[in-house]
Amino acid sequence: MPVSSKSQGDMFGQNTVRIELWGEDDLALLKKLLGDPAMMGHLGGPESDVQLAERHNRYLRANSSHNRMLKIVYHTTGEAIGSVGYWERTWHGEQVYEIGWSVLPTFQGRGIASAATAQAIRMAQSDGKCRFMHAFPSVDNPPSNAICRKLGFALIEECEFEYPKGSFMQCNDWCLDLSVGR
Repeated sequence: MPVSSKSQGDMFGQNTVRIELWGEDDLALLKKLLGDPAMMGHLGGPESDVQLAERHNRYLRANSSHNRMLKIVYHTTGEAIGSVGYWERTWHGEQVYEIGWSVLPTFQGRGIASAATAQAIRMAQSDGKCRFMHAFPSVDNPPSNAICRKLGFALIEECEFEYPKGSFMQCNDWCLDLSVGR
């Protein structure tokens, strides 16, 4: 099929983006992602500059363990266009990874979040620390729930989830067995 007849979403594959460890210079990206009211509509609203600086420092520290915070880089331009990360947490008495992602609005709907999240999943599989990975998108966020479905997560249940701290929302609990396909 010629490129011109493909949908925009189909034109973006695994080789369109790469993920890189979060770096010192990535605070501006974090402000675009988590400081923007439209970007944080499903997640309790934008974070303040103080909260963003604290989060940036946590992201930098996260990469010294089995937790990973990564920026999504668009191959064509080298521009940082989003983030994806996974971290250890206890869920229902079990040690699991939680994963989350965010892509700037002008790059959404192109398969970029799916491609970058798939790369992060492979990274978590190679880390080998946790068998299961969970994602908790809001029940009101169809695109993020679609990413979970596309990447092979199983929908476990709807649940109440605290994010950010002190704010509760209704989420879908999606689970992926990282031991499958290793």
